[in-house]
Amino acid sequence: MTEDRALACYACHAPQSRGRFVDEGDAALSDDTTAWGARTAYQRDRDRILHSGAFRRLKHKTQVFVYHEGDYFRTRLTHSLEVAQIARSMSRSLRLNDDLAEAVALAHDLGHTPFGHAGEDALDRLMQPFGGFDHNEQTVRVLTSLERRYAGFNGLNLTWETLEGVVKHNGPLTKKDDIPDNFKELDANMSLDLTSYPSAEAQLANLSDDIAYLSHDFDDALRADLFRLDAIRDLPQVGKALRDIDSKHGQLDMTRTTHELIRRLISVFVEDLLATSSANLAAIDASHSDDIRTATSAVIAFSEPMARDLEILRDFLFTNMWRHFKVNRMTSKAKRVVTDLFNLFMSEPNTLPNEWQETNQGVLANQKPEIIARVIADYIASMTDRYAILEHERLFDLGPILR
Repeated sequence: MTEDRALACYACHAPQSRGRFVDEGDAALSDDTTAWGARTAYQRDRDRILHSGAFRRLKHKTQVFVYHEGDYFRTRLTHSLEVAQIARSMSRSLRLNDDLAEAVALAHDLGHTPFGHAGEDALDRLMQPFGGFDHNEQTVRVLTSLERRYAGFNGLNLTWETLEGVVKHNGPLTKKDDIPDNFKELDANMSLDLTSYPSAEAQLANLSDDIAYLSHDFDDALRADLFRLDAIRDLPQVGKALRDIDSKHGQLDMTRTTHELIRRLISVFVEDLLATSSANLAAIDASHSDDIRTATSAVIAFSEPMARDLEILRDFLFTNMWRHFKVNRMTSKAKRVVTDLFNLFMSEPNTLPNEWQETNQGVLANQKPEIIARVIADYIASMTDRYAILEHERLFDLGPILR
């Protein structure tokens, strides 16, 4: 059975999903074509992600700039929406399941800490004695355990295909990789086949992430005056786009020039990915979604010249934006907030909110250090930027705490 639309034979079809860990009697997974209801299984996944507490909190989580630096700059929420939009549009062009691609894209950053990668780096360093911290691993914890809204299960009980796409966000995992325990447990329960590639939809969501941040970080950096247009005119793809803008529109103000630049960058990245991926799909003659998983390399990909250009752009942003002294000062403060909170909670677990002090094994303070540390990491990772700042003030400033 297939969905009632023109999906390719190698797309993921919701009625053929491998199901959910907890069987909910999902009509969209039924062989009865009359029992579909209003949503497919992947549409239901997407909606559960959108309605989750973790997704709403992305509104006040850093992409590059902490939320109070300005209302214009992107947050994890706006970034996730942009990734989902790009993934959905490209999926339709390739006749892939845009609902699945959108669900994976919306979920991919749910495990991010406050203060972006600065918060993650700080928490990972603090958690080294206890297994470390990785935002992708944390995303899976959110989706399978930490979201506690439904009466019948913890997590969101997403379909096999959506969870596969999140677990394999960075591609297959090999025996050489340090596979997180929660990935191993999920694989044991749902047979995710960690060493294979994910679906074409998941691969597309992953590269949509690259397209979104490599384009939009130029927008945010230019508006923050971290560098000027003259500094990027010789970069691949950027220089050509700026010349095209000058040729077509003449002298524009900075706002219009920046917007036109980002439009052109996204377009050229998307066009290259679609052309290369279409050729790859034709080359392997895929007739089922599993043909994508068992391919010898990723099927959804940029051309080699474009991949090299993207690396040059990434290197430029690393040096001139992500490691700019203004960003470094901001991330330095952010790391101190995370470090202070973690160390205090480890030494005094009874300062955690009540709902975080109980575990399945009993009172948190009586548990092993690694259990205490993981609960603290879950709590800190769940915070928004402003909640982390406020919690730090409550615990370290000599002012009122009932606020």
